[in-house]
Amino acid sequence: LQKLIHLLQATDDPLIQEQALITLSNSAAFSVNQDIIRNLDGLSVIGGMLSNCVPKVKEKALNALNNLSMNIKNQEEIKVFITQVCRTVESAPLNSDVQLAGLRLLTNMSVTSDYHQKMINSVPCFLHLLSEGTERTQIQVLKVLVNLSANPAMTRHLLRPQV
Repeated sequence: LQKLIHLLQATDDPLIQEQALITLSNSAAFSVNQDIIRNLDGLSVIGGMLSNCVPKVKEKALNALNNLSMNIKNQEEIKVFITQVCRTVESAPLNSDVQLAGLRLLTNMSVTSDYHQKMINSVPCFLHLLSEGTERTQIQVLKVLVNLSANPAMTRHLLRPQV
């Protein structure tokens, strides 16, 4: 895992980055690896890949963070990327793999109300995706919106936007 994280930092080759992210994502299926990746500062390295302009790299980084977000301690570190993930969802092509990967991560990060405030500005985008997206996109958006709606403090923010 340490070598993969170092490889991710050391290369600019998108194909190598993509493969390293896939391997880290698969490794994150095991809870012991989630802790190891966090302790090796892997979350910030993977999060840094969200700025990558290659869509496949960005998608794989979102998938890796999604798998890593199943751990409460990891969520504490991943929260710093929520605003960037929201912007990525908003700017990604409609129904793209990048958009869906971002929505899956936001779904996991919105299970508890701890990070709902960071998603408030994206509610109009979520509602737009709900009306314009394909069924796959709509399902992912609905998961985020259901999580947000479980928080009474979000009611006004969910009802205020123009639909």
